[in-house]
Amino acid sequence: MTTIRRLRSNQPDFDAQLRALLAFESAQDASIESTVAEILDDVKTRGDAALLDYTRRFDRLESASVAALEVPAAELRAALDRIPAKTRAALEAATARVRTYHEKQLTGSWSYRDANGTELGQRITALDRVGIYVPGGKAAYPSSVIMNALPARVAGVREVIMVVPTPGGERNDLVLAAASLCGVERVFTIGGAQAVAALAYGTATVPAVDKIVGPGNAYVAAAKRRVFGIVGIDMIAGPSEVVVVCDGSAAPDWIAMDLFAQAEHDELAQSILITPDARLLEAVAASIERQLADMSRRDVIAAALKSRGALIEVQDLDEACEVVNRIAPEHLELAVRDPDALLPAIRHAGAIFLGPYSSEALGDYCAGPNHVLPTSRTARFSSPLGVYDFQKRSSVIRISKEAARELGAIAVELAQGEGLTAHAKSAEYRMK
Repeated sequence: MTTIRRLRSNQPDFDAQLRALLAFESAQDASIESTVAEILDDVKTRGDAALLDYTRRFDRLESASVAALEVPAAELRAALDRIPAKTRAALEAATARVRTYHEKQLTGSWSYRDANGTELGQRITALDRVGIYVPGGKAAYPSSVIMNALPARVAGVREVIMVVPTPGGERNDLVLAAASLCGVERVFTIGGAQAVAALAYGTATVPAVDKIVGPGNAYVAAAKRRVFGIVGIDMIAGPSEVVVVCDGSAAPDWIAMDLFAQAEHDELAQSILITPDARLLEAVAASIERQLADMSRRDVIAAALKSRGALIEVQDLDEACEVVNRIAPEHLELAVRDPDALLPAIRHAGAIFLGPYSSEALGDYCAGPNHVLPTSRTARFSSPLGVYDFQKRSSVIRISKEAARELGAIAVELAQGEGLTAHAKSAEYRMK
């Protein structure tokens, strides 16, 4: 029998139980931190030589040089040609949809002139070079290539560098094909903390980048955390999450499978159902029991549901929205008759799926919005990855001689109040 906790909002200890359910520390294991610090320092010091050593040690891959670990552009195109026609069509369709969505996020520079003739504005420019980390080893993630590379390309980033581990030297055609479709300039078959170090510091072969994005294991996350400040990063992501809000109209088998779809990521993934309908809750629980045996990753799903899953019964849909905002989930499915009625009450969620046909799985691959989303309650203050993550803003100020007199009087008064004499004098010189 599958174990998944049951909670009721009218229980006296509901708040405590919910806090316990959501508790997750993005474990900064001391041994991981120590290892990562050593790797980063080694790559920073020895460059390519260190990269070759770690690739041999962790990926069981011998190479005469880091240059030999780079995948030529011709091989990327060949991989695109090799994959089955049906798979290529799906990849191209997903790429087109994701590109179109992110093109809507583009914003331009702007300026205005105020009453005294001062010109003020903001100039928006793209980053020069970005590194994207794509996980490899246990599975292939072409969707990760699409979601990380395309917003950078749409933003106007000049060069996108991709790193992907290839244990045993096995290269995945789907990942390489996605890189070709998304316009990735260079691909290196390196991974782990050493790849993050190479992107952050640069080596003789791997160019240093301005920002590193993309998911990875605990070592990759620790490395990204440590190099932040030298380069930008997207986020430190925790385990994947979904919250499904249902009324009595939801199909139990659909909802159970949506919970499975999140839980199959790994044993720490979180799947939560919230409903005021006790009968639906029981029907979903029964569906979980019935369908689990057919899942190829049933052991992972069962472990995730047991450790971090929950079926929560609330008083009504208004209370369901309150609980959602406390959870601030990465993914939220509003599988109800009228999702638009609930939408205004939702303040914290990375991606919101409206209606029973809007499954989170479609968002992972091809709906259009980015699947790189804030986890571990960070949706309270963070947003999905987007074009804006690959742009920066510069303030633009042009002050006329006449305006310098007016603004100078204000600046002098405030500078003197702060005791900054040179500031005051600098303004006064332009008032004469």
